[in-house]
Amino acid sequence: MFPGGRNLRQRLVRWGYRRDHRPVALNFAYLAAILRRLGHSVEYCVNRLPLDADLYVFNPALQTIDLERTAIRQALAQTPRPRVMVVGSVAHALPELFLAEGATIVRGEPEQLLWRFQESLEAVDSIIDLGTVGDLDQLPWPDWAAFDHRRFAIRYDFTRFPTGLIQQSRGCTFTCNYCPYIMIENKTRFRDPEQVVAEMQHGMRRYHFKSFKFRDPLFGLDRQRVLRLAELIGKLPRRVQFSIESRIDLLRPETLRALKDVGLTSVTVGIETPHEDTLRHYKRVPIKDDKQREFVDRCRRLGIRTVAGFMIGFPEDTEQSIKKVLAYAREVNPTYANFNIVTPYPGTQFFAEMKDQIVDLDFGKYDVYQAVLQYQHLTPQRVMELHGWCFEHFYFRMRYLRANAHLLWPWLRRFGVGPAPAADQVGETQSAPAAETSTLPVLHDTSPGTDRRNAA
Repeated sequence: MFPGGRNLRQRLVRWGYRRDHRPVALNFAYLAAILRRLGHSVEYCVNRLPLDADLYVFNPALQTIDLERTAIRQALAQTPRPRVMVVGSVAHALPELFLAEGATIVRGEPEQLLWRFQESLEAVDSIIDLGTVGDLDQLPWPDWAAFDHRRFAIRYDFTRFPTGLIQQSRGCTFTCNYCPYIMIENKTRFRDPEQVVAEMQHGMRRYHFKSFKFRDPLFGLDRQRVLRLAELIGKLPRRVQFSIESRIDLLRPETLRALKDVGLTSVTVGIETPHEDTLRHYKRVPIKDDKQREFVDRCRRLGIRTVAGFMIGFPEDTEQSIKKVLAYAREVNPTYANFNIVTPYPGTQFFAEMKDQIVDLDFGKYDVYQAVLQYQHLTPQRVMELHGWCFEHFYFRMRYLRANAHLLWPWLRRFGVGPAPAADQVGETQSAPAAETSTLPVLHDTSPGTDRRNAA
């Protein structure tokens, strides 16, 4: 989270970040469903380690590697010795850190365990490469029963909770060299829209989800699928809210309108920097300035929030170039702007290129809010000062409030502020079912689900 703390304004920004209760990693919900289908009991643990499991599965974050390694040592110290599997992008990028503790690295998509679980348990190799799921529609729907799903709330996207995570596609076809999305695969696979909406309906009934965050890096890549998806969402028994992440050039006006009509509330996009030469240097395809301003304005008029990621702290940045990023962010004026300090994620091409310029290899600081590089014109401390300055000077101004008040506080529309709200259907609510409790195996996560979109 944004550390803030330098003054009251930055503390207020940090408070805004802390209001969310993010869902856990989506692959954990898939694994819970898969392991139960295979006949195992499943327990999800945060900041504690039960000492009675046959198998422990870790999905570490960079910021919690030391905690994960300590927990792995504790797990493997038991008698009889259990199995420990480490999954996810961090395990893929830094296997040696977990192999040293005696864990097994599962590369690829851990959902492949549906078909290769016993084989993986019996493998003698320390690294198992499972590859990717060929047909995403063959996976069971995520099982959220082991998690505290009734608390899930992503407030920058929605006004109705709890929030569930969902996907209609996986993978990214672009080649931005700083992005961890493409470490495992550089292509996109799709689900059948009918299956996606059936899963949404299941989530509404079983877990009482009222909003859904699509965790697709490139939502809208297949326009016809998206339009079919919108048509089917519109036929759900109750209206839901949903948000997406995409590139501006993939969302035409008619596509936005179709999605808005059936519940789209928020779009996350990566604008990154107005300096096109910088984007090209790091292999990101730039989008013309007028298109970005036009897109944000169109969303605002439709009543759709925009969450835009901006990047500062490239090795060649100057104070002036960072202030230009802020000036551009203020000009585009999205509902939410997230300023990320360029961070070399292990496993990316950017990490390899920047190796000689990395001054801090404490991965606990790799949270896109701390400076870990050596800069040509600035000190790391100055980059962090400018980072906080960007947050302050974006949010605390009247033009921002005038443009976005009706999106930040939708109830203001009742008084004629902003566009009229879309018709909404309020369905019956029931008390959520009690979470299932069981013991084996354990899914262990020391930091609940984190969002890394638009973060270098």
